[in-house]
Amino acid sequence: MTVAIAVGLLTAGAVYLLMKREMLRVVLGFILLGHAGNLVLISAGGTHQRTEPFGTAADASAVADPLPQAFVLTAIVIAFAITIFMLVLAVTGGENDDTRGEGEVPPDPLPEEPNDAEPNDAEPKDEKPIDEKPIEEVRR
Repeated sequence: MTVAIAVGLLTAGAVYLLMKREMLRVVLGFILLGHAGNLVLISAGGTHQRTEPFGTAADASAVADPLPQAFVLTAIVIAFAITIFMLVLAVTGGENDDTRGEGEVPPDPLPEEPNDAEPNDAEPKDEKPIDEKPIEEVRR
């Protein structure tokens, strides 16, 4: 029961952090999710018997199952590598590593040019760029 509560709390904290927009919080949420997964793998081996995986017991049933422990060791190595990769992405990212929310307009990459040109009193010409074709021609 204690392991299930710990897994639930770690998963809830991970989901909360993953829903944030900052990259560092996403990394921390991923770490918590990895710990929750490790606890699930360890509990799959049975929490009622926690002896050494390699023992000298005459009864083979008294020795803990080494397979979940091997899975957890592999998961720790993989999670460590992914965490380092995500931290490198966070460090090498720009000033604003946030993602845009719904309805937010992306910033203009090019600043507006100042209107220093003298106003032209001549009538504007009705010229179309070469690329543009009337819609009727495109549909044919």
